[in-house]
Amino acid sequence: MFNKKMVTDLDVKGKKVLVRVDFNVPLADGKVADDSRIQAALPTIQYLLDHGAAVILFSHLGRPKGVDLTFSMQPVAKHLGTLIDAPVAFAADCIGEPAEAAAAALQPGQVLVLENTRFHEGEKKNDPEVAKQMAALADLYVNDAFGSAHRAHASTVGVTDYLPAAAGFLLEKEIKYLGNAIADPERPFVTILGGAKVSDKIGVIENLLGKSDRILIGGGMANTFFKAQGYEMADSLVEAEAIETAKTLLEKAGEKLLLPVDVVIADAFDADAADQVMDVGDVPAGWRVLDIGPKTVEAFGAVIAEAGTVVWNGPMGVFEFDKFAKGTFAVAKAVAESGATSIIGGGDSISAINKSGLDDQITHISTGGGASLEMLEGKILPGLAALDDA
Repeated sequence: MFNKKMVTDLDVKGKKVLVRVDFNVPLADGKVADDSRIQAALPTIQYLLDHGAAVILFSHLGRPKGVDLTFSMQPVAKHLGTLIDAPVAFAADCIGEPAEAAAAALQPGQVLVLENTRFHEGEKKNDPEVAKQMAALADLYVNDAFGSAHRAHASTVGVTDYLPAAAGFLLEKEIKYLGNAIADPERPFVTILGGAKVSDKIGVIENLLGKSDRILIGGGMANTFFKAQGYEMADSLVEAEAIETAKTLLEKAGEKLLLPVDVVIADAFDADAADQVMDVGDVPAGWRVLDIGPKTVEAFGAVIAEAGTVVWNGPMGVFEFDKFAKGTFAVAKAVAESGATSIIGGGDSISAINKSGLDDQITHISTGGGASLEMLEGKILPGLAALDDA
């Protein structure tokens, strides 16, 4: 399944290694608020240090429009310094004089974190000039940023034109888990899809219809399916432009696709809104669906309990509000207790699992939302395709 050169195939001793990491982490008050993505990259960083490399790390952070220091990588560099036993320096740019001087001074056993790649417009455009300047900083390139592997950017694809390019441990692990889940799952293979939009997951549903044994649908996207069945959804979130697609998917999927049988509705989109449980049908005027109901939890739970492989992407309701988090947490519990090979992708599902405290009972928690969705759609990831073949 994994046919790319690995970091272990490179002779890194005494070399400068440019590593694309996914350090797109949340910041609060100028500090890292959640370091799980940094932790996920540590095995590759540590391996390079242990094998005598000078390590240059670079990543994007947020969606800055040009240089915007609220998206600076400096707090990330500072935080990394508390996690590894090696000096960590910071360069105020990822190309040009500041980066070149810092890279030139870097010695084996030391780490350099470059400034946000997206401070340059050429990053997202995969500008060869930007890629060339990035590549000039090092002798070798390693991609360990699964969360950005679905983007053809200068730092994920362009640099591979100028340097020997291999995969890091995290990238390999992600591709193996997600790839094997789809190519050769232990059955029954159950897919759970939630979140707000059907349009984000159409490709996934179409690709997995022939592969999954059951597809469970919850979250806001279920409302669009209900609307396609002719129910009045009142103030619920419905994707009007996806109703016809939902109809087609329902026809194609038949028994394989399982929708909620009851829902929790609220009279406002608010943590303290009045709420009630109702069987699926016309939602009363002024009300909206915000979670799956207890009968659905039971029905979904029974399917999950039998599963050999579970892939889950997207929450079952507005889990940010405690009152409407029960469905998501109940599904998390069912997945954790199923004994199945469980793979969770997508930011919100990961937050839900972490919030529920069940993360240590999940086989694999993916670091990439968009990238894991594209893999589930059966797409080739540009950042992976660009690496040297084994």
